[in-house]
Amino acid sequence: MGQKGAETRDRLLDATQELMEGGGYFGTGLNQVIAASGAPRGSVYFHFPGGKDQLVGESVRQAGRVMEEAMERLAESEPRAGEFVGGVLRHLGDRLEESGWRKGCPVASVALDTAADNDPLQEACSDVYASWEAALRARLEGRADADDLAVTILALIEGALLLARAHRSRRPLDSVARQIGVLLS
Repeated sequence: MGQKGAETRDRLLDATQELMEGGGYFGTGLNQVIAASGAPRGSVYFHFPGGKDQLVGESVRQAGRVMEEAMERLAESEPRAGEFVGGVLRHLGDRLEESGWRKGCPVASVALDTAADNDPLQEACSDVYASWEAALRARLEGRADADDLAVTILALIEGALLLARAHRSRRPLDSVARQIGVLLS
């Protein structure tokens, strides 16, 4: 694929992620993705012959990688687990606030809309969450409860994002950051 094709594909993925975060799977149509990306209509099926589900699945996986990269950068600057998780929450809070409270978790809206009856999208969401759990678990090395703590911390982060979005306030994120700090101390 040439550079122009790769750029078109990336625009489609970025537009899909943006729209899915704000409107969910069922609130986002291919016409919206085409309009938001500026891509020609035929590009969707050229780059994503599996249609909307393939496009959404790859968009979820891309969003997961972007968050993993942000976590890796935070891990380099925040040596202790509690500080690391606080940094993740600040990053997500900044992203949420800067988006006008539309961009919470890039996976949650798709998971909520599709996990019960769309196996490929459920798998994509599950894989992303598993990779985030692994990144958290890596920061908890040496603790006997690292597996349980990684799941607990991820659940607290996801819940805090939902509440922050609903309240249009960073308060839930700040509260969870403080409590995770206590939990990890």
